[in-house]
Amino acid sequence: MPCNQTTVEEQVLAQIDRLKNKKLKIIEAEVTAKRTAWFDSLPAGERPSTEARPSPRLAYEMLFFRYMGLRPEDLSVLRENDEEIVWSSRNPCPTLAACGQLGLDTRIVCRAAYEKSTQAFVSRIDPQLRFLRDYDEIRPFSHYCRERIVRVSFEDMMRLALEEARQSRREGNKGYGAVAVLGTRVLARAHDTAASCKDPSLHAEVNAIRQAAHVLCDDNLSGVILFSTCEPCPMCSSLAVWANVSAMVFGASIEQTAAKGKARILIPAREIVNKSPVAIEIVPGVLEEDCLNLY
Repeated sequence: MPCNQTTVEEQVLAQIDRLKNKKLKIIEAEVTAKRTAWFDSLPAGERPSTEARPSPRLAYEMLFFRYMGLRPEDLSVLRENDEEIVWSSRNPCPTLAACGQLGLDTRIVCRAAYEKSTQAFVSRIDPQLRFLRDYDEIRPFSHYCRERIVRVSFEDMMRLALEEARQSRREGNKGYGAVAVLGTRVLARAHDTAASCKDPSLHAEVNAIRQAAHVLCDDNLSGVILFSTCEPCPMCSSLAVWANVSAMVFGASIEQTAAKGKARILIPAREIVNKSPVAIEIVPGVLEEDCLNLY
């Protein structure tokens, strides 16, 4: 059964009250908790198998039809293959109606409150499935909202970061690599240049985040995944927070590399994120042995 049995009119009134009285980050946290709790309450037999690779289609159907109770005719599929599903949403939308009555911009509200909370649901199915919304084609600035779920190979992206780490060593630096990705689009490939540029702030993740912000012409990197051969240090994790990336994916941990003699500040990325005002997924251990072999 879909989670929401109230009428659209009741949902609009509730959303007006919510937007008038709560900050968007609070709404994001509440929606995230509600969506993930619903998924986690499913009997084991109704959840996607962890042995099979869930498809974008499966995530799309679980989110919109099972959880939200929408109709297929409200979500026209524009393009679909094994790695991606793209659709246009024309369903009755309480947030759209509430924003219209309150004079709020749906591009701001939906990005701040509903992008990462939707991703949190999708990540329960598979973190390598990523939800993306086109904010140039969103109601009421368009007749529909264009959205998609795409599969991102964490291993392939980490291999790019490993290539950057090896290039770092060739240039006389310390051997860290990072990649910033939006969907399957690689926004930035970077490595640490602190030694070669005589600037201690130039860690691989700093360089990647700066490049990604430049490519997107935006200091808000919501939707972006930051891949790193090693767990980002407190400086880099903090920059990821201020950039509002959606996920940090790394190979070797701070603890592991410190045990190998690397000079590290022993504060894990998750601790920085947990004490921050934004939600960022942390995915450790991707190609862990390959990354550890760098050090």
